Amino acid sequence: MTKRSVKHDTFVIERSYSASPARVFFALSDPQAKAKWFRGPEEWGPDRHAMDFRVGGRETSTGGPKGGPQHRFDAIYQDIVPDNRIVYTYDMHLDDKRISVSLATMELRPEGTGTRLIFTEQGAYLDDFDDPSLRRQGTEELLDALGRALEAVGANA
Repeated sequence: MTKRSVKHDTFVIERSYSASPARVFFALSDPQAKAKWFRGPEEWGPDRHAMDFRVGGRETSTGGPKGGPQHRFDAIYQDIVPDNRIVYTYDMHLDDKRISVSLATMELRPEGTGTRLIFTEQGAYLDDFDDPSLRRQGTEELLDALGRALEAVGANA
């Protein structure tokens, strides 16, 4: 029998981008724009991704290493303020095991001609299948990938 436990954690990550809040919001909210940066490592191959960006809408992403466990992100958008804020709840699964449940908030604040993104996550990590430090690291990597995607398109395109 699996030992049941829960570990709670909150972390905050801040990033500055040379793109306007509207451009950052677009990269977070448009399915084609988000697909350019929101994915697993290259060696995993293509992810399956679906996105319905509206309050009450869902987003799912599934991928994993060849022959390894599948990582599944299942989100529901709770609050959306264009160019300003996105709040969503999400579950992470490893194959059929729910490994965490989180509340995430992305705030977009004008910073000069760019944007200050403040990401806050409050998570419940279940049964020692997940670790807050690994989640933070993965989120930092995704926000860095967002930055690279924004740079590739141009600062205020």
